[in-house]
Amino acid sequence: MQQDILFSAIAKHADQHGNKIALRGIDSQLTYTELQAAIQAQQHMWRELSQRPTIALALDNHPAWVVLDLAALASHIPLIPLPLFFSGTQWLHAIKDAGVDIVVTDHPELFEPLLANNITSHTQWTVAGKTLTQFLLKSPANAALPANTAKITYTSGSTGTPKGVCLSVDNMINVATSIADATKLTPDDIHLNVLPLATLLENVAGVYAPLLAGACCVLLPGNEIGLTRATGLDIKKLFNAFVQTQASTAIFTPELLNAMLQKIEAGAKLPSSLRFLAVGGASVSPALLKRAQQASIPVYEGYGLSECASVVALNTPAFNKIGTVGKVLPHLNISFTDEHEVVVSGNAYLGYVGQTATLAPQIYTGDIGYLDADGYLVISGRKKNIFITSFGRNVSPEWVERELTIAPGIAQAALFGEAKPWNTAIIVPGKNSTTEQIKATIQNINHGLPDYARITQWLPADEPFTLNNQQLTANGRNRRDVIWQHYQQKIDALYER
Repeated sequence: MQQDILFSAIAKHADQHGNKIALRGIDSQLTYTELQAAIQAQQHMWRELSQRPTIALALDNHPAWVVLDLAALASHIPLIPLPLFFSGTQWLHAIKDAGVDIVVTDHPELFEPLLANNITSHTQWTVAGKTLTQFLLKSPANAALPANTAKITYTSGSTGTPKGVCLSVDNMINVATSIADATKLTPDDIHLNVLPLATLLENVAGVYAPLLAGACCVLLPGNEIGLTRATGLDIKKLFNAFVQTQASTAIFTPELLNAMLQKIEAGAKLPSSLRFLAVGGASVSPALLKRAQQASIPVYEGYGLSECASVVALNTPAFNKIGTVGKVLPHLNISFTDEHEVVVSGNAYLGYVGQTATLAPQIYTGDIGYLDADGYLVISGRKKNIFITSFGRNVSPEWVERELTIAPGIAQAALFGEAKPWNTAIIVPGKNSTTEQIKATIQNINHGLPDYARITQWLPADEPFTLNNQQLTANGRNRRDVIWQHYQQKIDALYER
């Protein structure tokens, strides 16, 4: 099995350079020798349980997170990472849906009242200098999991009840191996884990890949790195984290890249240690990438989905083309339907929680795209989000929205125009921006758009799109149906004038 590749690599690094730091946190660090011992100690602790449990992990970024994750992999225990930015409703759904027996957390004050009626006992112990609480739950209803399920990842999705994607060790290590090779990771690299480790992308590409290469992972809690919940950002803290850690690699979302770029354009100096900054999780504006390139930020766009264990394609220094998501990773194959939907084969997930039947080896991604003449993958938008104007033109709203939201004065945007002669945008203004500034920004953006994609009218949002008003998913994407329902009457009124 592929897990042998990961643990063999850790053992090799422990043997060849055992004193090298594998994991570094704010209050502790582990060498490769200590990491190997910590994994074995945690395996021994879980081995004493009467039956193989299903474990949910709700920790901030810390070396302890990695120890527990790797111990679960080594023990063949299904693990469910719970993002701390999830709502209580989403936590409870995942715990019930996956049939969780044990919840391990460094935030017992959040989970004890939530699980109060379901806790049979709790214990505390220390891993990598972090005090953890383990809640043992009443016997849950056994969840139907596909054979060989090693990890269940719950993406934020568009509702409070997201689906649990079941992945094998092979699924994840296939991706990690390709990432380590594509990005040419070495033992000299220092990876700063910016995204929450409960995010599959950071877990696989930001932990497993560096450990395969013998590199160092720097794991700091969100408040130290400037990130709070799903959308809070203190760019000064994030920038300082790069300076202090001298990180060589990291993974960003487009919003983080935009904030970092603005700071650099204002005069801040990017640490020379940074050599590879991956950006993904949402569509990235080519204009933003070109500005980043001009600012000498070594940024490379990628693309993936949970059902393929995260990364599918990635730009690299050797093969980089702005406007594409890069070359498809070597363990995968790409094809397209007659409707240009991207179909991925070669690393399909095992199924969703509750599914035990063998799945087809192809993943229909729901994304529209094509391979260009040079073999780079281009993603045009989400199949389900594309709307058709009354003139019969197909519009991918993400394309227009990303141009709006990287512009000064616009914090968030949602575009609508299904069966209409022109398009309307709902705009969340940026801090201190005026109506005239927004009008000028839209006019400027329209110059770069074909006529059918231009914004003809816009409405100021009643309030920002947030998790609380259910207009935003936990990973920062618009919940288009909810936004539409809220503004439909106002939008329809524009077309009646």
